[in-house]
Amino acid sequence: MHDFLIIGGGIAGLSSGARLAGLGSVLLIEGEGQLGYHASGRSAALYEADYGAPATVTLARASGEELADMNVLSPRGFMAGAQAHEEAAFAKDCADLHMRRITLAEAQAIVPILNPDRVAFAAHTDAAQNIDTDLMVQTYARRLRERGGTVRTGALVAGIRRDDEGWTATLAGGEELRARRLVNAAGAWADRIAALAGLPGIGLTPFRRSIAQLPAPEGHDIRAWPMLFGAGETWYAKTEAGKWLVSPADEDPAEPHDAWADDMVLAEGLARYEEMVTAPVTRVETSWAGLRSFAPDRTLVLGPDPLDPAFIWCAGQGGQGFLSAPGAARVMEEAAGGDPSGFLPEILAALSPARFR
Repeated sequence: MHDFLIIGGGIAGLSSGARLAGLGSVLLIEGEGQLGYHASGRSAALYEADYGAPATVTLARASGEELADMNVLSPRGFMAGAQAHEEAAFAKDCADLHMRRITLAEAQAIVPILNPDRVAFAAHTDAAQNIDTDLMVQTYARRLRERGGTVRTGALVAGIRRDDEGWTATLAGGEELRARRLVNAAGAWADRIAALAGLPGIGLTPFRRSIAQLPAPEGHDIRAWPMLFGAGETWYAKTEAGKWLVSPADEDPAEPHDAWADDMVLAEGLARYEEMVTAPVTRVETSWAGLRSFAPDRTLVLGPDPLDPAFIWCAGQGGQGFLSAPGAARVMEEAAGGDPSGFLPEILAALSPARFR
């Protein structure tokens, strides 16, 4: 029997597993054939510590040092552009993300394709950084294994039952896995895992987020461009591997599934983006989508369920799993009886699943 069975091989499960392996034997299982397949494999991959709910921001700020030590961060920057009628949303973005207002000329010097006939306001910060999400996934998987943990892919959970000793998870092929404590890091499927375990969910809602990959705007070297977004996050664009990724920043509720982009949603988002630039969209090379799963208060859910403390939640990352992972893993370690995380009691309370019971 293992001490911990972690269901979910995304960044949440892997980072928690690497910490929990210092407290006992860990078995991490992932239903897909590879780690980081769903939300973790389709992340915007940006470290912006001031983005999100207050408790999430606290975790993200506390994660910066470890992310830097892992060598997964690189310079990127963050720029907002807004039309004249979007001034209120733009002002809120500037305040929330601590961006400095700049002139249109300054903005065009950074991103030359900004449309002077549309862009009335611009702001910028150097604080945002790229996250090498693949390296981060592999680093935590390696740490987990080095500390004696086991990782299995292609292990889909079909049933869960509880007895006096702990949990038994039955896989789709009939194999049974035993553990004293179960960690629910199943992403969009977290409420379904809770239901299999006989516990109420937390009201988790997966939301689709789509991406279109475009060729780099002709004649431009985009490698140093910051992430660019519209006021109120109505769209965003970023460079990756020489390509220009544009998202409609959609948030359409969905059932847990292997998400794909909706052509009409992409078209509408690309139209919003095109209004703000001088380079037309001539070709979409490929597209994809992921699910960003939120609790009702849009704050992470970390810790033991008050109805059964042997069932530990690690859910509701809402697209902020990578930037908050080191801090969240410290909370998970404390929740399992390990070293104190260093976070204030009010932060731990804001993250605890007890707020939903």
